[in-house]
Amino acid sequence: MHILALPPILLVLSNVHAFQYEELVQHIDSHQEEYVEALREWIAIESDSSNVLKRPDLHRMMEMVAQKLTQMGGTVELVDIGEQELPDGQMLALPKVVTALFGSDSDKYTVCIYGHVDVQPAKLEDGWATDPYNLTDINGNFYGRGASDNKAPVLAWIHAVGAYKALSMELPVNVKFVIEGMEETGSNGLDTMILAQRDTFFSNVDYIIISDCSWLSRRPALTYGTRGNCYFYAEVEGPKQDLHSGVYGGAVIEPMTDLIGILNTLISPSGTILIPGIREAVAPLSDEEWKMYQDIQFDMDNYKNEIGVNQLMYNNKVDLLAHLWRYPTVSIHGIEGAFSDQGTKTVIPAKVTAKFSIRQVPNMDPAMVKKQVTDYLHSVFAKRKSPNKLKVTMVIGAKPWLADTQHALYEAGKAAIKRVFDMDPDLIREGGTIPIARTFQDVTGKNIIMIPIGGFDDGLHSQNEKISRYNYIEGTKLFIAYLNEVSLIKSRV
Repeated sequence: MHILALPPILLVLSNVHAFQYEELVQHIDSHQEEYVEALREWIAIESDSSNVLKRPDLHRMMEMVAQKLTQMGGTVELVDIGEQELPDGQMLALPKVVTALFGSDSDKYTVCIYGHVDVQPAKLEDGWATDPYNLTDINGNFYGRGASDNKAPVLAWIHAVGAYKALSMELPVNVKFVIEGMEETGSNGLDTMILAQRDTFFSNVDYIIISDCSWLSRRPALTYGTRGNCYFYAEVEGPKQDLHSGVYGGAVIEPMTDLIGILNTLISPSGTILIPGIREAVAPLSDEEWKMYQDIQFDMDNYKNEIGVNQLMYNNKVDLLAHLWRYPTVSIHGIEGAFSDQGTKTVIPAKVTAKFSIRQVPNMDPAMVKKQVTDYLHSVFAKRKSPNKLKVTMVIGAKPWLADTQHALYEAGKAAIKRVFDMDPDLIREGGTIPIARTFQDVTGKNIIMIPIGGFDDGLHSQNEKISRYNYIEGTKLFIAYLNEVSLIKSRV
């Protein structure tokens, strides 16, 4: 058992928490199948926020979340966050945000737990081995779209609070929930809602907890940073209509050739970003960071096997982790208008649009990145002396997030992981983007921690997404332990 170096009276309090923890753990273990069935019910709802035809399912998903929290005795509200405009001009209601409150003791800390219950698209024909919307247990792994991202972690938090309620135990802290249904498509409307409720719902929140992330290895982790994301469209337009390559090939300067030509100037084969000003804005890797990365448990061979490649961009752990977490990168995601249908198409597309993104890091500003990319691509395009037209648009400008690992929130996280898993956690950053973390930080001014329970091999956004029974159940125990540790933060400072 992990015992903190506390004064005698606080040590007594810590032991009380430890005794309650054992009862809570027994409750969790005895209700495992109930928790699995809850996950099964949630997975069955196709809450794909990118598909407007699934919007009724998304509304039903939010109502199910609200009902579950209400049944536990929470003060629950479904917050209307307005509508979104579709490309055809139609207005569509956004799924309401669920907020809930458990406890209002002014002598206790108040934590706010954020999560989302919308999912990425998934179809069996995409390459899934099982029906993505029918939770399937294979060797202790629960397969289904949204299992790890983010339905199981949200349920684990709900079950952690629910265990206290079921055993008529007093929560060690007040708990608030903010659960949304549009995270996978940019959290439409949530920024406005957070700003509107800054001085009401969020006014007495001390700390914000996010569990929309994963471990790096088999060792539990605490996440203290994410990269941002600047997402671009580069459109090249030429002839007034698509052309037959046999009739017109050789007579026109093709938009696709121009587009691929400028895309090839974004990044070198060795991974160096070629856009002037991008690399210069990044802070150098400090000795302290180098040491932190060196100490992290990470097997590069396992990593290669997991993603199915025989060579990585970098051949040592520190360089690889640094370029995953704290350096920017360019990724090209696809080209629209390229006639990707099967068969031997011989068309010259009149207009093609590339989608690419730059994951940005602290010291980079989205507005500056937009200017740098736009100016650079236009200058490269001008050198081609093409009669075609180039249009560059930045459609997402999400900022990175970085926390202080010396904050008491992280000390509490270490203690909770030690208690549940009997090991110290890795302190890691995420290469992906969770824009809401930066929004919470900027709008509320509160300290944030990310506590993942998803496994390193869960396949978020991919085919055969899963979460293991072990991570789901032990993760619930971790959240129980963490609430206890947060309640003791005053004794650490």
